[in-house]
Amino acid sequence: MNYKEICNSVELLARTVGDKIQQLRAEGQLVVEAKGHNDFVTQMDKLSERMLVDGLAKIVPEAGFIAEESTRTDRGAVYNWIVDPIDGTTNFIHGVAPYCISIGLAESETIVVGVIYELVHREMFTAWKDGGAYLNGTRIHVSEAPTVSQSLLITGFPVYDLSRAKEFLGALDELMQKVHAVRSIGSAAADMAFVAAGRYDAFFEYNLKPYDVAAGCILVSEAGGKICDFRGGNDYLFGKEIIATNSKNHCEFAEIVARHMNK
Repeated sequence: MNYKEICNSVELLARTVGDKIQQLRAEGQLVVEAKGHNDFVTQMDKLSERMLVDGLAKIVPEAGFIAEESTRTDRGAVYNWIVDPIDGTTNFIHGVAPYCISIGLAESETIVVGVIYELVHREMFTAWKDGGAYLNGTRIHVSEAPTVSQSLLITGFPVYDLSRAKEFLGALDELMQKVHAVRSIGSAAADMAFVAAGRYDAFFEYNLKPYDVAAGCILVSEAGGKICDFRGGNDYLFGKEIIATNSKNHCEFAEIVARHMNK
């Protein structure tokens, strides 16, 4: 299987769907539904997912799907597309950047292709296994910040699962006293893409789904970064928790997060 060719095809599809969504949004076609407390979906999430699923099914016909809005739920024996049609829906509703299309292709539980398209600034982040990570076709790398004290941290604040909020705020309290600054921009996909591009030096968040992080995982790793769960293991794709760093500050950063989040 040629991962580079697949990635190129996914990039074209994501750009086509993303530009269509932006066009419809500009025309005022925005209907919002609540899936739960602080958990929203728009009709454009659903339209985007249908268009993406239809296109992806042609690129790798044998692949199944793990998609946020459950347009398709059939799983493949080896390959599965992991799709978030609009990551950052709350941002999208309010007209605030960033919000993204995020697509990962998993071979078993290894992500081999990742595409994140940030719609507002038309930034296309792409990566494939052993091929590097790119922004609009230019190679990207994680930052060189060697320590937590020299790092700019990005995270996502809990909004509808507050079960670990106390632990999260404890980690954040310690980190705020050590890092350059902390940012939260409302899209886990963008968070990880921006770590891959060296704009941020570290990221952590809990209560994430596979479609929030799948594409970002390969972007960060192919850009030279490091990823783990809160215990330092590899259960970050389906484990609902993730740390992503530039690798240089990883041990120090992960130790702080683990000390608080694993209480």
